[in-house]
Amino acid sequence: MSAESSKGAINNGYELDHKELDIRDSEEFKELPLDDTSDAPNKKGYFEKNPKVARLVRISLYVLLHLCVVGYFSYATYHYHDITNYECYWKDNPLCGINFCTGYGMLLLLLGFIYLGLFYYYVFKPIVGHSLHRNYIRPFSKKWHNFSRTRVVSLASIALLLALLAIFVYFECRDEPQKLVSLVTPCFFILCGYVFSTNRRAIKWRIVITGITCQFLLGIFCIRWEVGRKIFECLGNKVATFLGYATDGAEFVFGDFLVQNNVFAFAILPVIFFFSFFISILYYMGTMQWVVIKLGWILQQILGTTVCESVTAAANIFLGMSESPLLIRPYINKLTKSEIHSIMVSGFATVSGTVLAAYLSFGASAAHLITSSVMAAPATLAISKLYMPETEESLTSSDSIELEKSHDCSLLDAASSGASNAVPIVLGIIANIVAFVAFIAFLNGLVSWFGYLVGLEQIDFEWIFSKLFIPLVWAMGVPKEDCDIIAKVVATKTIINEFVAYERLGQYIENNDITARSAGIATFAICGFANPSSLGILIGSLSAMAPHRRSTITAVAFRAFVVGSIVCFVSASFAGILIQEDDERANYNRIFHKLGRKNVTQF
Repeated sequence: MSAESSKGAINNGYELDHKELDIRDSEEFKELPLDDTSDAPNKKGYFEKNPKVARLVRISLYVLLHLCVVGYFSYATYHYHDITNYECYWKDNPLCGINFCTGYGMLLLLLGFIYLGLFYYYVFKPIVGHSLHRNYIRPFSKKWHNFSRTRVVSLASIALLLALLAIFVYFECRDEPQKLVSLVTPCFFILCGYVFSTNRRAIKWRIVITGITCQFLLGIFCIRWEVGRKIFECLGNKVATFLGYATDGAEFVFGDFLVQNNVFAFAILPVIFFFSFFISILYYMGTMQWVVIKLGWILQQILGTTVCESVTAAANIFLGMSESPLLIRPYINKLTKSEIHSIMVSGFATVSGTVLAAYLSFGASAAHLITSSVMAAPATLAISKLYMPETEESLTSSDSIELEKSHDCSLLDAASSGASNAVPIVLGIIANIVAFVAFIAFLNGLVSWFGYLVGLEQIDFEWIFSKLFIPLVWAMGVPKEDCDIIAKVVATKTIINEFVAYERLGQYIENNDITARSAGIATFAICGFANPSSLGILIGSLSAMAPHRRSTITAVAFRAFVVGSIVCFVSASFAGILIQEDDERANYNRIFHKLGRKNVTQF
């Protein structure tokens, strides 16, 4: 729907431009008296006539702004601080004990990042950065690239990397050897990737190994390392707080009763309007494009993938599977078959920021949801290139690509269109949940009837389908006693969608039917859009953007659907190695204490 609306906006603008040209070319327009341009310089504004004054005023405003910031920060330092009695290992450190996730600590962190960025872009980069890059960094990077691509160095690097990972896994699992079971899943799917690859000889193992290694290292940083875990817990809490402000708008429109009683369509889904509103503003300002192109450049440099697929993989951390391809819409017709496959895998392996609040309301961990999307970025490129390697020459490069700009004419227009564009998303979610839940209920009833005739009343369709996932969830590291329940959750996500799966997972967690570690593994395993309804949505949206590539899109769609699910399962396996039961239990206790209720939505 968003692709159609964007297309309509472009067409309207195109028609408007041609109308203006027709008017200018008409005889009536030519006969109109033109303004006398002889005194045009006299019509210039005061600041245009006096550029020195304009520059002085601009500098004065900047100085005044920074003085206000310094004054506010100074008064905040004097008036309020959140230094507490935390245990400090360096007593002489003035920052010891500051909580950087709230209050004064957050202000200090934000100002530090802002002024560090200003210093880099306005002082360091123009004075030192350009010459440093031209004289030292670029020549060194070329030499390193040629040196590291040699066969001996590549094999030695891979062997060293695998040895270091093996040492880490040994120390991580020596007290809990049952965690080693989690290694079965990535090894199995890598083997399957080689067996079912479209071209085994074309597989670039450097991309595969580097991408999966980055996925595991990101897991170590975000899950196992205390500092990284605190950062993502803080980020997750801030995201949850930010999305929580949508409740005020929902209560104003729908009333307190429907929202406070957590009726799904009125309490959960309205958050999508708010987040889409905010993303559209960032898109209009160019902030989203800047962040995405920088992250895409990092992925491209690390993995060696092409620019379009790298940018889309980075965009899927924040955007949905239908929105992220809009960034590269002018280039979709030029993409190779492998690139289209990678783009679709990125969409299936992640979830959109617009729906995070719905999952959070069911008791999902915000830190785990964000971590899963971040881990999936390099993994989607690596695993997609294993199952469908690149065999063509890419027609796009980082030098020629320019991300799609917003077609809104003002900030207010961007905000309004962002909220309006969320309408088809919300309606699509409601329609798909109603239809697929009803269809699965029908299948359950049908299978139960057949079972009843032979004395097996407890068997239904979901029961049969979930049994197929028991070996998989066991291989991801789920304890045997929880395998049956987690298999049902994964099956629900696969045949219905992740909304229903997270709702049921939240009920299992709150009822203490599963361990906290099993709940964490399941959170990663179902954190993706790989479900039947999303398959149709992605095929439709990409086909609307590139009608001439519809045959290619449909040809790779089901393979991308399977590979997107595999990316989630590999992330869940790595989480199974890294998650600690005590930390996870404390995390879920905080989540449900904050919710303060049991979700009453039933499917």
